[in-house]
Amino acid sequence: MSSMRWVASAALLGFGASSVLASILHLPRDLFVAFYAAGVTAFVVALFRVEQIDPWVQLRRRWLGGVVGGALVGALLTRTVLAQPASAPPAGGALAWALLWNGGAYGFADGLLLNVLPVLLVYGRRPAGELRHAGHRWRWALISLGASLFVTAAYHLGFAEFRGGALLAPIIGNTIITAGYLLTGSPVAALLSHMVMHGAAVIHGMDTTVQWTRARVGVTLQPPHPYPSPRCRSNGMQQHSRSFHGFSKSTA
Repeated sequence: MSSMRWVASAALLGFGASSVLASILHLPRDLFVAFYAAGVTAFVVALFRVEQIDPWVQLRRRWLGGVVGGALVGALLTRTVLAQPASAPPAGGALAWALLWNGGAYGFADGLLLNVLPVLLVYGRRPAGELRHAGHRWRWALISLGASLFVTAAYHLGFAEFRGGALLAPIIGNTIITAGYLLTGSPVAALLSHMVMHGAAVIHGMDTTVQWTRARVGVTLQPPHPYPSPRCRSNGMQQHSRSFHGFSKSTA
């Protein structure tokens, strides 16, 4: 199966999950996350088996840089969460569960589907010799970034409140997250930053932060700003000239 067919399938999965589970069925948060994470997990397992990708090889690749990069990107995205209206977070055991499930599981599933898989399928499928040339690295990095944003757009369009101009916010945020993956060469950067952002939204208040889209619980929020605006992005991130690292689907 070609890389672009896998990317299109990921986009279809994302759109189907958000439109059916959220906009049509209006499932509660925990149940939405359960079905969504199960669908993403099944898709990833099938992809890795068919394409013979070893996930442990990918996670170990430049993992330390991924942790540092993920923490930095996560901190930037946390600032945008804290700029939203606050509401009372869960307390005690409910808070621990919300951080584990709504922050960790949901953020991990989002990071896999929206950021990691498109890059791994497009950039990671290129021969190592081709990626030795800077021009080829930049070209395929941009194509893989475009694939990530295609899946991101499809997924968020399934939520009624993200149709229209509001779609720009998750596009900007996931551009930063995927760029962090490309710059560090580690999927840990994308997974960690996505989980940090969702965890921050849990603590700041799930009733008012737009990371927890309201179509499925019947609460109307102000127009969403879950990610940095272009101005915030330009002030908060410096331009990097370092080359992209190669990815591979080789097994151990």
